[in-house]
Amino acid sequence: MVEIPRDHPRYESLMIREKIVKGVELGITSPQGMIAHGRGETFDYLIGEKTIEPAIRSTRAALAMLLLAERPVLSVNGNVAVLVPDELVKLGKMLNAPLEVNIFHRTEERMRRIKEYLEEHGAEEVLGMKGDATIPGISSVRARVDREGIYSADVVLVPLEDGDRCKALVDMGKKVIAIDLNPLSRTSQTATVSIVDNVVRVIPNMIEMLPQMERKPKSELELFLAWFDNRKNLNDVLKYISNRITNMEWLVDKE
Repeated sequence: MVEIPRDHPRYESLMIREKIVKGVELGITSPQGMIAHGRGETFDYLIGEKTIEPAIRSTRAALAMLLLAERPVLSVNGNVAVLVPDELVKLGKMLNAPLEVNIFHRTEERMRRIKEYLEEHGAEEVLGMKGDATIPGISSVRARVDREGIYSADVVLVPLEDGDRCKALVDMGKKVIAIDLNPLSRTSQTATVSIVDNVVRVIPNMIEMLPQMERKPKSELELFLAWFDNRKNLNDVLKYISNRITNMEWLVDKE
């Protein structure tokens, strides 16, 4: 990785980029994943590269949904694997939810490398290699999933997801939690709960919030979900971005 001074004003952002570049070199992340990251980074700028209040609300809703789930599964692609491997493994263990590798540019070699990379970071159960079931309504290879994993899950966490697969999972009757920096994407608009935030902040936030959420009775978790309105939450994100753009003073900090 390129040495980046810690006092560089774009240090955190540049480090994320370097991790994805490293992922490409390791055969984990696809070159197309670098483009996808660039799109997301644009929206991260717009929200100030921080976790805003609507994201906190949706993260809590997501945790409530995962805690109430009978068969939760955490979906993993190349970008997610290189950006938050330790955190994702820890979250999976805390929720007793398996990780399942699912990628758009699928080759058996990439699948194996992502699986082994997660295992190097402590994962004990990584699904996805079987691909013995198919999500209906998708023509891409992302339709291939493990029958004992995503296919049978009732709740699926899908960081950095494709919109068509998100919709297909919802159409199957699953509750889908998306992590997507673009509040206007098909993924955000289709998911049951959409967390508009950077995955490098979301997964650590989930780990931090989970112990407190676990102590809440089931009835309180159900009430929280009944109260949560994903559409309104997305609108709140758009209002935040609009207000921030209107107030041009924030640009001074980036000069």
